Amino acid sequence: MKAIVTAMIASLHAMPDKASELVDEVLYGMTVEIIRDVNEDWVSIQTAYRYEGYCQKADLLQEEALAFTWQQDAQYVVCQSFADVLQQPRIQSTKLLTLVRGSSIRVMSDDAVPEEWSAVQLVAGQIGYVRTKWLQPKITVQSLSEQQFRENVVDTALSYLTAPYRWGGKSPLGIDCSGLCSMAYMLNGVYIYRDARIVEGFPIVNIEQARMQKGDLIYFPGHIALYMGDDLYVHSSLGGNEVTINSLDAKHPLYRQDLATTILTVGTLYNSQKTS
Repeated sequence: MKAIVTAMIASLHAMPDKASELVDEVLYGMTVEIIRDVNEDWVSIQTAYRYEGYCQKADLLQEEALAFTWQQDAQYVVCQSFADVLQQPRIQSTKLLTLVRGSSIRVMSDDAVPEEWSAVQLVAGQIGYVRTKWLQPKITVQSLSEQQFRENVVDTALSYLTAPYRWGGKSPLGIDCSGLCSMAYMLNGVYIYRDARIVEGFPIVNIEQARMQKGDLIYFPGHIALYMGDDLYVHSSLGGNEVTINSLDAKHPLYRQDLATTILTVGTLYNSQKTS
């Protein structure tokens, strides 16, 4: 059975217990697959990017037909760090809820709404209003050129700069290293593996470090970063407490020796670079 996330952020835990490890976060409007019913409060779920964990039922709307329709119709995502959904298209209006970057929403056609506002439908059916510039169409099919994709994925990662580090996090409220990289790719239409390693069945392949380009992924022991070019990379660092930029160049003031000297591999989306 499919379900839709109705909480601003639904926590995905390692066990059906709020005190267990936070392994991921699933954002409002995302659809998930219910694997099994655990008890009256918890279900085991799988996300669209094939990550599994335990979620509280209170954060989900479990209705197969509605989830299917929502998946087809909710073709916009929030691109601002946070976006309030208001009852009326004016800033003085009452807030219905707040969404974070990456949340899915359905945009409704309404010629009576000023162009700086968009009418949106929430999962439960209510109509609200969001600033138009805070929404962008979902990229569901990779139609960008390689160069444009590389630029976009770096820009998306940089939009999380200074977001605090949160183990298992995936929003501007708190994000971990693999959460940052997976969201940067997801918001540009590509699902990669949620954790800091290359997994068969996902589109990232190994390349030599010498062939690394902007937008490729750098893998360290238990850590992942996104390469920006010019020996710079952006990552969510437990050591740095937030999303930050560092350098692979030993002469650069942002150099981190502990990372620069422990690179395991580099991953790319583009098979043309795949080495034998």
